[in-house]
Amino acid sequence: MQAIILAAGMGTRLKELTRNNTKCMIDISGKKLIDYTIDCLLKHNIRKIIIVTGYCDDNLENHLTIQYPTIPISFVNNPLYSQTNNIYSLFLAKEYLNEDDTILLESDLIFEEKIISRLLSDPYPNLSVVAPYQYWMSGTMVELDKERRITSFILKSAFEQTNTSQYYKTVNIHKFSKKFSRNRYIPFLEAYTKAFGNSQYYEEVLGILTQIEKTELKGLPLENEKWYEIDDVQDYQVAQTLFSAEKNILNNYKEHYGGYWRFPDMIDFCYLVNPFFPTKQILEEIKQFSITLLTSYPSGSQVNNRLAANFFNISPDCIVLANGASELIKALMNILRGKTGIIYPTFEEYPNCLEEQAKVCYTVNSDNFSYGSKDIKEYFEDKDISSLLLINPDNPSGNMIEKKQVLDLLLWAGERNIFMLLDESFIDFSGNGQEDTLLDNKIIQDNPHLAIIKSVSKSYGVPGIRLGILATSNKDIIDQVNKQLPIWNINSYGEFFMQIIDRYRNDYKQACIRFMEEREYIYSELCKITYLRVIPSKANYFLCEVTSQYSSKELTRKLLLEYNIFIKDCSDKKGIKNKEYVRVAIKDRFNNNKLLTALKMLRNENK
Repeated sequence: MQAIILAAGMGTRLKELTRNNTKCMIDISGKKLIDYTIDCLLKHNIRKIIIVTGYCDDNLENHLTIQYPTIPISFVNNPLYSQTNNIYSLFLAKEYLNEDDTILLESDLIFEEKIISRLLSDPYPNLSVVAPYQYWMSGTMVELDKERRITSFILKSAFEQTNTSQYYKTVNIHKFSKKFSRNRYIPFLEAYTKAFGNSQYYEEVLGILTQIEKTELKGLPLENEKWYEIDDVQDYQVAQTLFSAEKNILNNYKEHYGGYWRFPDMIDFCYLVNPFFPTKQILEEIKQFSITLLTSYPSGSQVNNRLAANFFNISPDCIVLANGASELIKALMNILRGKTGIIYPTFEEYPNCLEEQAKVCYTVNSDNFSYGSKDIKEYFEDKDISSLLLINPDNPSGNMIEKKQVLDLLLWAGERNIFMLLDESFIDFSGNGQEDTLLDNKIIQDNPHLAIIKSVSKSYGVPGIRLGILATSNKDIIDQVNKQLPIWNINSYGEFFMQIIDRYRNDYKQACIRFMEEREYIYSELCKITYLRVIPSKANYFLCEVTSQYSSKELTRKLLLEYNIFIKDCSDKKGIKNKEYVRVAIKDRFNNNKLLTALKMLRNENK
């Protein structure tokens, strides 16, 4: 068995990374991309390696000669690399392809070693490694029959979004027998390049073979193996995270702040959204109008503010709809003057907007991080604060103060001329959301020293749309916030969602009921994990103390590395620092069971 690696391309979409080097010479976590590939091949005793070079070939050849001095690597040069595509590179290596069974790889890949293990251990002689289609994938797709035989190659021009459930993405790793190469592939490769030139792709020849005869080529579908194709800068950043050194992997994931749909099969238990809303019907309605929404300007802020006012039954001059609660948090915290009372641990996006000298901090010391209005009043009674932040339910603890106590606290704040900022992003998960909220027009009108922020994205399960509201009867606050926001801060998808959501109020109530049932289930199951102490929560997450076996960081890292599950390590949060806590989002039953299974497996690991 030999390996042919195609490495002639320029990689122009990687911009500065390939200004003076070919793609496979970029570093991923401190190691050259080409070295990952060759080291993997060598571990499987593949020592006959042919590399087709082109752009910056001297750099590549010099590096490999130094890096692998005892390995006889053969080089085939493609002098027309800037004018041709990979069909010509393979055509130049056809004599090698004729000589032996071959693994054919493209050089812009990074992948787990077990992919090659599976490819070599599969007894079928002609295989293309493929992966079930996901949204982030592009390039050549294939379709398989029940026997894994490739029935068609779908190039970019033939791609149909409606058929993606049947598609597999080619990973660009293939295994060809010498017989298949000699008798089928090379003759067609030669004929195709003669007829259509050298600006095509070698997959097109494989596609023709599937069309004119019952092909000998089968697919090898991946399961949970990691791989990534690096075409552009964003691909490079994802690959850097996926293949991070173990000590760096958590920080690298955190630095993305979302976008985890680009990470194959990762289950996100870190970010907090409603798992049961929106419904399929809402999604279909948005999908139906998606082209119109994508190609149309949204309305201005005044129109969108009225949409939000109508839905939440708040006076239009008392509400601002924004591009997520985060946009409002920054705008509002920029306005506040004097010192702000902060209760730790908390959602740190608020205090991060303030200078240290502008914070007066109350750190909750109870075992469950629980507190009530009496605790808050006693602590801040003699403190010099002009505003008070209350997140209810709190993040990350899930602690909630009942409405009667919040109203008492609001009265206390008003008597002391303290502006009260209330975040109710998770109130709908409390169990009595409509009864618990202060997002009421009369309360807002009667208390100009109150401002309420609510993340619509979290509550209604649409974080990709980015929606949040600020409600207050303080006209000066409303005016100052509006001045900081552009006229088109909401996109058309967000506007359309606010336009139609009123018709789905009952569906939303049912989703919240379903959520509470799921919260009870996962709470009871998490309590069975012997190394966790689970803190009761009125939100859509649980804060858990890691009491034995692992540190919080170790548990978070193990879940990510071994099970592709991402939870929140809270050991570095203020108010929790140097204690072992993790936060776990609540998802649907299927994914919750995946988490529970992983936690149980880790429980048994040290037995």
